[in-house]
Amino acid sequence: MGLVDTHCHLDPAYFPDGPGPPMERARAAGVIGFVVIGVGDSLAPARAAIALAESRPKDVAATVGVHPHDARLHGDMEQELAELARKACVVAIGECGLDYHYDHSPRDVQRDAFAKQVALARAVGKPIVVHTRSAAADTLDVLRAECRGDVRGVIHCFSEDRAFAQVALDLGFYISFSGIVTFKNAKAIAEVAAWAPADRVLVETDSPYLAPVPFRGKPCEPAYVKYTATRVAELRAVSLEQLAQTSTHNATVLFAREFG
Repeated sequence: MGLVDTHCHLDPAYFPDGPGPPMERARAAGVIGFVVIGVGDSLAPARAAIALAESRPKDVAATVGVHPHDARLHGDMEQELAELARKACVVAIGECGLDYHYDHSPRDVQRDAFAKQVALARAVGKPIVVHTRSAAADTLDVLRAECRGDVRGVIHCFSEDRAFAQVALDLGFYISFSGIVTFKNAKAIAEVAAWAPADRVLVETDSPYLAPVPFRGKPCEPAYVKYTATRVAELRAVSLEQLAQTSTHNATVLFAREFG
């Protein structure tokens, strides 16, 4: 079995001892690959994700982007972000998108930064990693208007319903399930996990957030992706090994790189 955690934050702010210890625990749990997300209120996390990916090319890939919380700062980071996005170890742009739950940046500013990052993804020929919270309709509107059939990606930490998932799938997107799918009240998400086409399913931790049951409420780390994968496998009535093989293949296809 070899799982890929397709979305994890390993910044020093979250893991003061560095990414090494949690990554080694994950390797011991059967995780063979890590997509490390480089976002924050500066490009320091992006640079750190790139440095980690360049130091561990066999099992780490990086993304770079501007989270919707920080969309108001996009203009300050735009030029260097475009330069970083072209690095070989960077496999996607993001996470980017819309977050109307917290509204840390004005909504029109979020939409503008989101659209510009889709354009960047098109320019560099890479997929996007989409964050959406309390903004389902506007997220889909931006994807319809800006992706135009030639930018694909993943809806990370999927927390919407089947109707949203169907539109995303029709637009060529993958669906990534986090620890939320293990929560008792996540019925709509569980339905999508059971139903989604096998060739579009991914698993992630979003570490250090959203630890799955039985670690709910505690800091999350990449090793816990096994618990999410186990739940998704149960919902799909397949073995964990089969789910791991399928989701890892999907990660390889989407991000255009091998993990091992």
